[in-house]
Amino acid sequence: MEKNFVAINYISCKDHYKGRFEELFATRAGAIDRLPGFKNMEVLKPQDGSDYLIVSHWDNEESFKGWTKSPEFIEGHKRGFEDIKLAKEKGEEPPMSSSFKTYEVIAR
Repeated sequence: MEKNFVAINYISCKDHYKGRFEELFATRAGAIDRLPGFKNMEVLKPQDGSDYLIVSHWDNEESFKGWTKSPEFIEGHKRGFEDIKLAKEKGEEPPMSSSFKTYEVIAR
């Protein structure tokens, strides 16, 4: 079986920011699509108010790590990073936070 690597970004949004977060993905730059080893991505909206999930599929872990260190990563996250920076400048909590977990696909 062909090995695949999956990265899941768990995004927690403040209630007032959820619409903006969804807008950011609806109008995303598509920078990740240009990266070697990238296969596809799903953005999952929670039905229970918990975290959004950004599930990206890669050929391998090296391709994913390359993305996180690339200019395309900065391009793809620029608007969200700016929103976080503005909140901090106002003395507010960031409107969103994230954490990554990574997986190897072992069955389909």
